[in-house]
Amino acid sequence: MKKRKAGLALSLVLAAGTLLSACGSSEEAAKSGGSEKAANFKVGMVTDTGGVDDKSFNQSAWEGLTKFGQENNLEEGKGYKYLQSTEQAEYEPNLAKFSDAGYDLTYGIGFLLEDAVQKVAEQNKDAHFALVDSLLMDDKFQPVFLDNVTNITFREEQGSFLVGVVAAKHTKSNKIGFIGGVNSPLIKKFENGFKAGVKAVNPQAEVFVQYAENFNAPEKGATIASAMYDKGADIIYHAAGGTGNGVFTEAKNRKKAGKEVWVIGVDRDQHEEGMPENVTLTSMVKRVDVAVYDVTKRAMEGDFPGGKEVVFGLEEDGVGIAPTTENVSEEALKLVDEWEQKILKGEVKVPATDEEFASFSVK
Repeated sequence: MKKRKAGLALSLVLAAGTLLSACGSSEEAAKSGGSEKAANFKVGMVTDTGGVDDKSFNQSAWEGLTKFGQENNLEEGKGYKYLQSTEQAEYEPNLAKFSDAGYDLTYGIGFLLEDAVQKVAEQNKDAHFALVDSLLMDDKFQPVFLDNVTNITFREEQGSFLVGVVAAKHTKSNKIGFIGGVNSPLIKKFENGFKAGVKAVNPQAEVFVQYAENFNAPEKGATIASAMYDKGADIIYHAAGGTGNGVFTEAKNRKKAGKEVWVIGVDRDQHEEGMPENVTLTSMVKRVDVAVYDVTKRAMEGDFPGGKEVVFGLEEDGVGIAPTTENVSEEALKLVDEWEQKILKGEVKVPATDEEFASFSVK
């Protein structure tokens, strides 16, 4: 399957060779300024309650920040750092710790930090913040754009559509499950995009849907998955953060017992989470790492997109299916490519809401 690469490598122009003295001194100054800018730059990240090692959303964000830090010779814990939130009450104080310490940019990872980011940003207007996965909202649920906050969002419905195509081609029971973390407009994009992908390829398939109302409850994820597998589902797509770890546990236990069941992972390539029983069919990769790296790079270079929404979809290589495709048939991969092109060309508009899904159809 054709893979596109984001091409977001950081480039620095260095002086080379012996130049005229005036020109040389100018370039040396530019080089010195660039190095000094990187050395003095500090970026922080506050996780939601899923934690930095959730094997999903937070972990992907930290991987992007780590890549940026290492490429710019920043010291972990000083130049780039994360604070892990164990409960919602910690969101605001954790964000404030970074702004109080003079960090140039602070990330709030996940829509659950929306209110905390808005409050701390309004109190610290000289500090820069980035909210990943949501827009700031007022009391009437209208978007609020603050000059010192950039809003990073994704077209999760597009990537979910593609893994829905894979599920539709691989199900043998024509029963498929979707497990969401918290029922919200964000996770609804995963659900509706996935259901649309299934419907487009296999309209006879039934999709069971249930929300755990928690992103950090693996035991609840296992319980819901068990019920869905008992109802005949042979594939479950989870968009549930740490709760999804329980889905993998249940699938692996059933695989050990001789049942052929699959899990579709989320946010990052979750192939390893399905091992050693090899239960990961594919994953919907949401390149949070790419987004965090890109926005951090822009901020360091003086191009912080404050007051804007920065969107990453198929066109921006922000979503897609995982590079590990050993369990996906060639026929399914070919269909994924075909539907991806239809989406990119505007021939198919993937539904993100219940209302859009209700009217969704393909020719």
